[in-house]
Amino acid sequence: MGETAGDLISQTFNLGYGGGTVALLILFLFVLTISIYSKNQKPILYWTVITVASTLGTTISDFLSRTLSVTYLGVTQETGYIYATVLLVFALIFTFGIWKWYSKTDTIESGLSKTTEFLYWLAILTSSTLGTAFGDLLAHDTPLGFAGGTLLLLGLLIIVILLAFFTTIARALLYWLAIILTHPIGATMGDYLTKPEGMNLGNIEASLVLVLVFIVVIATGKLVLKKQPE
Repeated sequence: MGETAGDLISQTFNLGYGGGTVALLILFLFVLTISIYSKNQKPILYWTVITVASTLGTTISDFLSRTLSVTYLGVTQETGYIYATVLLVFALIFTFGIWKWYSKTDTIESGLSKTTEFLYWLAILTSSTLGTAFGDLLAHDTPLGFAGGTLLLLGLLIIVILLAFFTTIARALLYWLAIILTHPIGATMGDYLTKPEGMNLGNIEASLVLVLVFIVVIATGKLVLKKQPE
């Protein structure tokens, strides 16, 4: 959903990748501040931050790989995807390094302070941006295309899930691998829905379809949880 929503804002609404990034960054900081300082952590806040981060990740990735790389650095579009992916890999490593340096005791399971929670969401945003760039790299720079890239990434995600169930590999590592893989799946699937090489639904139509699917999934999840015995 973040991929189609990002394209909707930057392309359909004609804000451009830079303008869309600025607008979404302001929105992201706003909803993140509400989430961090809220006394009642409600699921709607979490999912709102996730959705905005995913959408912002799309526009940042497109700005790096297209506007910055092609317009300002003068490289080809294909090379721009490589530049953006490599840059974001280092950015994610740097973010994890700051997180580890700042707090050696906070974990996702034990709870986070406000600062480490901010770093957590920064890592989510960076991994979302990396995932979008990597998804574009697979779809445009390899013979896989949108459909093939989606299937490959789904296969890798299934492997990570199986490793979580049947191995003793650190859960934190598998968690972030799953996060990183989930975003390019969404990116390639979103492009498959909107681009002429795929279903060519258009940004508005695809976004509406995915919003509906998202609502159905969340509602179904809540119903399942309610039926489980306490």
